[in-house]
Amino acid sequence: MLPIAYAWLSLLIIALLGPGRAEVHGQSPKTRPLELILLQDKEGTCDILALRNTQHVRGLRQGGVHAKTLPTQFGGQRVSLVAYDQRALWASAQSQCANTLSGDIPHEQALGPQDGPQQPMAPRVVDFAVRAPQLQIAPLVQSGDPSNRVDLVFFADGYTADEHAKFLQDAQRLADDISYNQTFNTVKPLLNFWAAFTPSKESGIGVGGKPKDTAFGLYRDGTELRGVYYSKPDVVQAACLSMGDACDYAILMGNDPLYGGLGGEFTVITPSLANGPPVLRHELGHSIIDVGEEYDGDFGYFGVNAAQNLSTPVPWAHWLTPSATDSAAQAVRSERAVMPLQTYAWTMLNTSTPWSTNFTSSGLYARHLVRFSLSGLPQAKDLSVRLDGEDLGWVPKPGIGVDRWHYDIYRDEGLAGGAHEVKFTLKEGKREGVAQLCSVEIVEFGDETQFNSTPGHYSMYPTFNYYNETSYRPTNEDCLMRLTPTPNFCKVCIEGLWMSLLRRVDLIDDVATACSTNAASGTVDFSADLLLVPLAGYRADVVASRESYTIMWTKDGETLHEYTNKTRLAVEGADADAVYAVNVTFTTDEVRVDKDGLLTSHRRIALSEIC
Repeated sequence: MLPIAYAWLSLLIIALLGPGRAEVHGQSPKTRPLELILLQDKEGTCDILALRNTQHVRGLRQGGVHAKTLPTQFGGQRVSLVAYDQRALWASAQSQCANTLSGDIPHEQALGPQDGPQQPMAPRVVDFAVRAPQLQIAPLVQSGDPSNRVDLVFFADGYTADEHAKFLQDAQRLADDISYNQTFNTVKPLLNFWAAFTPSKESGIGVGGKPKDTAFGLYRDGTELRGVYYSKPDVVQAACLSMGDACDYAILMGNDPLYGGLGGEFTVITPSLANGPPVLRHELGHSIIDVGEEYDGDFGYFGVNAAQNLSTPVPWAHWLTPSATDSAAQAVRSERAVMPLQTYAWTMLNTSTPWSTNFTSSGLYARHLVRFSLSGLPQAKDLSVRLDGEDLGWVPKPGIGVDRWHYDIYRDEGLAGGAHEVKFTLKEGKREGVAQLCSVEIVEFGDETQFNSTPGHYSMYPTFNYYNETSYRPTNEDCLMRLTPTPNFCKVCIEGLWMSLLRRVDLIDDVATACSTNAASGTVDFSADLLLVPLAGYRADVVASRESYTIMWTKDGETLHEYTNKTRLAVEGADADAVYAVNVTFTTDEVRVDKDGLLTSHRRIALSEIC
């Protein structure tokens, strides 16, 4: 006997799919897969948020399930399960959740917790009280049909009706910044960017843990320039779902000129001129590539850019820098470094009492770095930064104003063994109440033979978590997942970005076919026009990476050499039962390992099915 929940899932699937749909232009019939979205709390209990048809997940086979999780802002996670087979989808959902999923669900898409009392351990299902807000949608950067692209949507929060134009300008500036000439430039043909405007009743975002009356209720927990949180996740989810294939990642943009953001289930940013683009790049790295941090002092180090120890295979072994004297990759080693101090101070500075802290050095390292972040300090005369009484010569980033920024003071000399003091002294009284020390860190390095600091060098660089435990990253400071102001990903993360995007984007956008039958001969005149995602020679813009497409056509398994690398196949007098196929392979020097075959696409065209 089928469980009740499986029964409603079956009914809903029939309602969603109808009688089935064959893919166009000679492809084998295949319906779009189903996506079941769950909200799971820290104890493992799940709520059902939505069930919908979604775009294809490449490599997903009948009976298989593709799972993706993104953390929510309070310790849970949003789980997306995609499958063609309803039994597999439901079995995966049941195994994911600590509670028994059961109940009734309306036969249409909606979102949110169900009102009223719940049975013990039963999930909240669909709530028709939570509707998507009215959205005024505008394209920002477009490359193709949303059904075969990854779509990122800027949603407006804290923009009033009179600030609609400002929102569009802010969103366009940020989309252009990350997609032209840096970060997402090479993968731009796989992406669409949209702006979705909903007017808020109040301008700006909340502070002190209290949201304003805005579309999605963004707020800061205090007054510090740190995280920005959302109070209406159900409304965000409903807004994104209402856009169908055109919303894969929701970006909540709060109308505030200063630093702030959040990653995970939804990306949260502000349009800060200095920090908006780097925060957006960094948080999208978490969401799209599914990687953790590379900077020190955090908790989450995972994904293609993280190795937990030196005894297991290196995830980026194919990117390791060859030694200077041997063509083989040099032996895996840990670059020699240590972190004697790391703290998130989050303290307001005052003129009466400097902020200081002590740390101990072993005295065994040749170089050191003083790294800290500040806000509310626009001029060099406002603050002195000293190490063991020596002024480090701090100057603010030009034009930063009162916004937050990260500073590095590199010193090509070792620290003596023993105790040391780092001190921040506010000198300008009028900055009290605004000036803040956000974080401070000391890192010591070996000399260049022990710690290779050369940009572009790939090795095992130690990263130190909140508990000063060690994991490893691919480069020293080459990646924006390490240093947020850095404009680019390292090669390891770029490769991970390609793999993540190509999981949802097929290299072949379409194969348009035409045919006519010759009644006298029983043969067919046939043509096929191949439309590719505009990469390699089909790009509108020039990129620095080396790329190419290879196109191979076959008939009944035999290669048609005369059509190699051609996007049009035209045949007269073809056998009516002939089967043609096209294989497309994309190569780029930004991908060295493609274990899932995502850089290859295939289409089969059976003339008996289309003529």
